[in-house]
Amino acid sequence: MTDVTKEQVLETLKTVRGPDLEHDIVELGMVSDVFISDGKVYFSITVPADRAKELEPMRLAAERVVKAMPGVKGALVALTADKKAAAAAPAARPVPNPSHGHAGHDHHGHDHGGHAHAPQQQPPRAGKIGVPGIGAIIAVASGKGGVGKSTTAVNLALGLLANGLRVGILDADIYGPSMPRLLKISGRPTQIDGRIINPMENYGLKVMSMGFLVDEETAMIWRGPMVQSALLQMLREVAWGELDVLVVDMPPGTGDAQLTMAQQVPLAGAVIVSTPQDLALIDARKGLNMFRKVEVPVLGIVENMSYFIAPDTGTRYDIFGHGGARKEAERIGVPFLGEVPLTMNIRETSDAGTPLVASEPNGVVAGIYRGIAAKVWEQLGGQTQRPAPTIVFE
Repeated sequence: MTDVTKEQVLETLKTVRGPDLEHDIVELGMVSDVFISDGKVYFSITVPADRAKELEPMRLAAERVVKAMPGVKGALVALTADKKAAAAAPAARPVPNPSHGHAGHDHHGHDHGGHAHAPQQQPPRAGKIGVPGIGAIIAVASGKGGVGKSTTAVNLALGLLANGLRVGILDADIYGPSMPRLLKISGRPTQIDGRIINPMENYGLKVMSMGFLVDEETAMIWRGPMVQSALLQMLREVAWGELDVLVVDMPPGTGDAQLTMAQQVPLAGAVIVSTPQDLALIDARKGLNMFRKVEVPVLGIVENMSYFIAPDTGTRYDIFGHGGARKEAERIGVPFLGEVPLTMNIRETSDAGTPLVASEPNGVVAGIYRGIAAKVWEQLGGQTQRPAPTIVFE
């Protein structure tokens, strides 16, 4: 069996007609970089944002012809919307119908009656589509790495769960996916009809991470558009079921990847994780500004590694100077969600894949995370007090 080449894939894709029905998708320049690893072919097709739904058959056709090639074990094909293409397309209504991704067809179906904060209530921002069945999507972000963002994301998700909500977590850190380790999950997810992926699960959380799909070495060679493509697919082509909240663990920092995610994912809000040092707060501010730029409400700041609790005596030491994040939050008018101490067992339980909120649900730290989760949920409830726009789905 010979290895499939990029050229062969492009040759095969020339059999797929583009939206104009006259030319093929390769000729029209719609196919992104083709990336092949271990017999699996990854690529995306760029389409105008407002035509994503009607062009889904084209995506399926491209996936089908590539999967049928000898030597191909699988294909992951996503539609990506090109902002330039979207701008060129005439908008029929003053409020464009939010572009429908692969899963956009059953919007009406899942409007969990009881939850008034479903993201459909948010003013639609161009190119953002709610994910059917998910009440609110929130991002956990940080201005830089090393502040314990993923540990905070996991324990926040478990805190929301402990407070009685249905919760999922999406690991959006393609290059350093940490959810498999933090939640002690291994193996590959199963697929329904060879397309929709079943999320993995542990501690009652539904989880999806690139770490379950590709080896870490594979992900390292991905380029920007492929990363976005993979993320949107993990968001929309995963059988999340009915969730009150989906927590997205963002990659650290405030670069292009983060900006694109914040623009493309229908976020109901963001939680910024920071450490007490002023230096880190400057980074936290970058995170705040990024979300403000894309009009995503910041639900608040969590100060992580806020103070040290001596394991032998339980004495509290403010080794980093205390209260930086709280003061900063007050200064810029963002809610302060809580301070998480630096304790050995947060670190150890994270590495062992037994997060504290799950492993010591009645402990002090679990109580802190549950309190943070309650404040986040309260913020989300308060999100939709502004009048909801009327969105017409045809």
